[in-house]
Amino acid sequence: MTTPLIETSALTKTYGKGELAVHALRGIDLTIEEGEFVAIMGPSGSGKTTLMNLLGCLDRPTDGSFKLLGHEVSQLTKAELADVRNIILGFVFQNYSLLPRTSALENVQLPLIYAGVGRAERQTRAAHALAQVGLADRLHHTPAELSGGQQQRVAIARALVADPRVILADEPTGNLDTKTSLEIISLFQDLGKSGISIIYVTHEPDVARYASRILTIRDGSLASDVRQSPALVNPTPAQEAA
Repeated sequence: MTTPLIETSALTKTYGKGELAVHALRGIDLTIEEGEFVAIMGPSGSGKTTLMNLLGCLDRPTDGSFKLLGHEVSQLTKAELADVRNIILGFVFQNYSLLPRTSALENVQLPLIYAGVGRAERQTRAAHALAQVGLADRLHHTPAELSGGQQQRVAIARALVADPRVILADEPTGNLDTKTSLEIISLFQDLGKSGISIIYVTHEPDVARYASRILTIRDGSLASDVRQSPALVNPTPAQEAA
């Protein structure tokens, strides 16, 4: 049997103590295999972003188990966690989080700088990542010279540049119009076909329908876990007929 990408058991996160305690997650049992395209849904305050932060090793659980590729995350050192975030995981955020006075090529190189990769290799890999997201002709543009959709593509290229096993995206289309949102979702679907696992938070059912699995979080608990045939952004005539 292959080792699951992610495996949680009774995963719990509580902020504060006593009467002021906020139970953000109340014992999540979850398994995600490599190559899955998963949407996490839920109303504001449901715990979906807290779950994303735990799965992204950006926060530690209060209780329970979280294994990433078979390794118990709570037993990793700070240095090991940093390596996990920089090598295994890639992150995409709603607000793009790009350095404003820095070119697309330089923004995408940032994870490789932290990983100690040499300049020539950084530039080659960053240019390749930007080509993957359709921005080969925008390498030297700053964020101010790019549309919102192009800025999000730069953010996705930055997440891709270290060849991660999984990309975690928090409301990646939240600031985009419908047409541009579909372009970004189509890109995620293409990345998923290449073997990269995609996990993204969204509050929009119209976006979640493009995932192959929808996890719904309510009041800190896993309310439902539904597998589906994902909608296709650009179906072929044969696929439309089917």
